[in-house]
Amino acid sequence: MAGKNRWLFKQEPESYGWHHLVADGSTWWDGVENALACKHLSSIRPNDLIFLYHTGKEKAVVGEMRAISGPSLPPQAPADARPTVQVSPVRPLPRPVSLAEIKGDPALATWDLVRLPRLSVMPVTPEQWKRVWELANTHA
Repeated sequence: MAGKNRWLFKQEPESYGWHHLVADGSTWWDGVENALACKHLSSIRPNDLIFLYHTGKEKAVVGEMRAISGPSLPPQAPADARPTVQVSPVRPLPRPVSLAEIKGDPALATWDLVRLPRLSVMPVTPEQWKRVWELANTHA
């Protein structure tokens, strides 16, 4: 059963991409330091759905993840660690949805992904979620 909220996490695919998550089966999503991104991360609950967005050269939404945990510290975390969430892969998108497509789509043009390009964790409205899936299921 899906959680109530939907999110987008950004990451360099070379650092930790979709293929890493699939190979690992799950991971603790750490390294978030921006205050607003940390605030968003602290709002995530188990079963919330999350888009994985590859940054860098790719710049595209590539897969869907699920939050396994709410904000907490991973096992063996240092005392000064920030809370994080554990995620697992759900499914890849049928095709990646590029940032260029998102910027060019009137339904997505005001999304934080476009407006706040350095934000690594952000909410996704139900309408934005649906539209990204519609784009992922069409030919570019």
